[in-house]
Amino acid sequence: MKILLLTLVLPYPPDSGPKVKTYNMVKYISQAHDLTLVSFVRGDQSAEIEHLKQFCHAIYPIPIQRSRIKDGLALFKSMVSPTPWVIARDDRESMRGLISTLIKREKFDLIHADQLNMAQFAPAVPGIARILDDHNAVWLLYQRMAQTTANPGIRLFLEREWRMLKDYEGRICREFDAVLTVSDEDKQSLVQAMGQDGNLIVAPIAVDTEELKPVQRDLQHTTILHIGTMFWPPNVDGILWFLREVYPIIQREKPDVCFNIIGARPPKKVIQASHDLAGVTVTGYVKDPGEYIRKTGVMVVPLRAGGGMRVKILEAMAKGLPIVSTSIGCEGIAVENGRHLLIADTPEDFAQATLRLLKDLDLSAFLSKNGRELIEKTYDYRQAYRPVGQAYESVTTRMPVYEA
Repeated sequence: MKILLLTLVLPYPPDSGPKVKTYNMVKYISQAHDLTLVSFVRGDQSAEIEHLKQFCHAIYPIPIQRSRIKDGLALFKSMVSPTPWVIARDDRESMRGLISTLIKREKFDLIHADQLNMAQFAPAVPGIARILDDHNAVWLLYQRMAQTTANPGIRLFLEREWRMLKDYEGRICREFDAVLTVSDEDKQSLVQAMGQDGNLIVAPIAVDTEELKPVQRDLQHTTILHIGTMFWPPNVDGILWFLREVYPIIQREKPDVCFNIIGARPPKKVIQASHDLAGVTVTGYVKDPGEYIRKTGVMVVPLRAGGGMRVKILEAMAKGLPIVSTSIGCEGIAVENGRHLLIADTPEDFAQATLRLLKDLDLSAFLSKNGRELIEKTYDYRQAYRPVGQAYESVTTRMPVYEA
């Protein structure tokens, strides 16, 4: 088949959750299909495009640049239309124009829109099937953000946004021939938004276990690690919660503990909070975090808001790291508390679970072994993305033949 894949970010390098998911999807699709990639790009990404050419028949980059002025205009558009702000801010006529030209010039069998933001660019064309790859139930993510934010103004905005997103996401999902969702939990949230069931297919986020190998760690280190993009609001909220309410408990019992926070564009409030605590380092973006991982005693995922699946947990388990996560942090992943990781939701419980893994090397090794086995069995992309190929076959065979 000829597939037209639309992505919000160029899916390489795989250094964030969405990029990991989509990069492995690109590798999977290209094994059996002729893939054309259209993607927004930020700045000069020619080296990344060159890497992706090995998987793609053609790649068309569309520059995008966000700014406060553009975001403000998108907010105004959202205020006078049923389009949520998070969707309106990425609307670009250049993307619409290119896709229109490509569809007129080439005969595609299927359009694969990667993330809800890209659904607006997948036109309904007779004879071309459409699949939406919904990385999260986005409306639920914004609802949870509204529930955890302390700022009344931001909470009011998020309340309005999640309600608009629920209507928008439900309508979009009904319009597409099939929707890929990453977990049963997200599927139920999309059913709630759609008001119906039928075209939702669960295909979990996956990693490449041939590329991600278990790391030989220095087990004497008492260092805590968090890896995640620090401009994503749920990550910021979770880290601030950990720094303010969890880390002091750990520090009182283990004064020599250290905490490394790795992730691009950490906000000032995270940096300031780290200054008030001994042993905390905020690194910003690290291209190769291998040295930090080798010195890690436990990985923490203190998320209080989110949706979909956490790629950071899949990658950490693939590398053999012991993990402490909140229930929301590991939502959508087939883990068992005490078998693959430890789950805790209150500051005291989270602190004690972290301390337990720093002290109990046998438990740490047990969780590491079981976590790696789970990833190999269930979350390698060669296995996990099989429902995607089946969905392609299903939706294209249902399409009527269209004569131009």
